[in-house]
Amino acid sequence: MTTAPIPFPARRVSGFDEPPSAKNAGDTRPKGLPPALGEPTALQRAWLARGLVQPGGKLPMFGPEGRAVDPRTVKACLDKGWCEPWYANPLKPDWLVCKLTDDGRRLFDAG
Repeated sequence: MTTAPIPFPARRVSGFDEPPSAKNAGDTRPKGLPPALGEPTALQRAWLARGLVQPGGKLPMFGPEGRAVDPRTVKACLDKGWCEPWYANPLKPDWLVCKLTDDGRRLFDAG
């Protein structure tokens, strides 16, 4: 017994047949990279900005949604000198408590 294929409605997927917009035409960098070499990514910049309003420049260990900040974000900012370890957390030794450095504050003075 042979059956005919079940017809299904085809839908147009946007973005395939449309010309690239002028705004994104020259942007070939993958999403998530910094705008220029030596600058923080959007995620790093958002995390560092939260330390501007905290006493002593303390950087949060948790994001606004309650999740722990990705250790790769912390390590990248430490490696660039935008933050530094503040103190060891005796209750959670694997958590790194950091604060902004002068270089980290300068990121926001220029922009």
